[in-house]
Amino acid sequence: MNITQIEVYRASLVVNPKLAIVSAAGTHPESQYLVVRIQDDSGVCGFGEATLAPVWSGESQGGAEVAIKHILAPALIGKDPRNIRSLAAEMDRLLIGNPFTKAAVEMALLDLTARLLSTPLVTLLGGKRRGDAIPLKFSIGAFSPAKAARVAAHAVGIGLKSAKVKVGFDLAGDMERVHAVRREVGEQFHIAVDANAGWTESEASQAIPALEKLGVNAFEQPIRRGDFRGCARLRAKTNIPIILDESIFTAQDAMEALRHDCCDLISLYPGKNGGILRSLAIAEIATASGIECIIGSNLEMDLGASAMLHLAVAMPALCKTVGHDIIGPLYYEQHLTDTPIHYRDGCAILPEGIGLGVRPLCAIKTAI
Repeated sequence: MNITQIEVYRASLVVNPKLAIVSAAGTHPESQYLVVRIQDDSGVCGFGEATLAPVWSGESQGGAEVAIKHILAPALIGKDPRNIRSLAAEMDRLLIGNPFTKAAVEMALLDLTARLLSTPLVTLLGGKRRGDAIPLKFSIGAFSPAKAARVAAHAVGIGLKSAKVKVGFDLAGDMERVHAVRREVGEQFHIAVDANAGWTESEASQAIPALEKLGVNAFEQPIRRGDFRGCARLRAKTNIPIILDESIFTAQDAMEALRHDCCDLISLYPGKNGGILRSLAIAEIATASGIECIIGSNLEMDLGASAMLHLAVAMPALCKTVGHDIIGPLYYEQHLTDTPIHYRDGCAILPEGIGLGVRPLCAIKTAI
């Protein structure tokens, strides 16, 4: 059983202008994707998604396409698609970095293997550890206080019970935004903040008393990437759980963060970590250290969101007190898969069926 074909398809989705994310990491008015299709010699296909943002990982749609077509595909064609860890190691040997690109290929390999076995992807990950519904938190951009309140009202209107507010700019303006959201949603709604590495340690320290008074339940990436010592000092000043996202791409990053005892939660997801199996490895490290994880997001479409749901249902150490970011499809008015992700009671629901449970429309005709 061998891989006979690897194809890529460009796709993009415009984010609903009323919801488009503005953060200290930049704006997100449109999402660019690359869909990967891998076929074996029996004609079975698997699919993967790369959600590409140069400001986040340094990868672009065009760069990912070239890397897959001219570097990864020639090395993988002719190999057994079921030897996923071996193929992942080969990708690492051939291409430094590029986690979202590699994650898309790994996702397609896992989807293909699960389809060969006529089983849901979660089975390959060791089976379910919890139910199919994963609680969410919406993401509210760094808007004016009035607009932030309107987006918060939208989140409540679609049934969510939690949100995070983007900060990391002007401290006074950031606090006004969080206050406006709290006034809009009331005391029972959970609010986190996400600075996307935009604040200095001094600014984050100044913000802590106000955030505590506002009942914030998580503080995500308060300061620059990789400043583990600074995060440790901040963590010592507050009982608000500190989440590290931009600081932790790899298992090595996670071990360094844990060595500095600088976070309460780790944000992980397949694209950022270079694949589902890499995310699982980080979750296992966290579990061994008594740390929980949340699922982060780069506004994946339904294909990537499905992969995140399979991971969330299967992984250890999934946080129960802070919502997860499997929210990408909620920001678009269009879907590019045959079956959209289903949302209910503030949760994303694991798709039914074999493999990922969804297929991309841009490749569906050649996949049948």
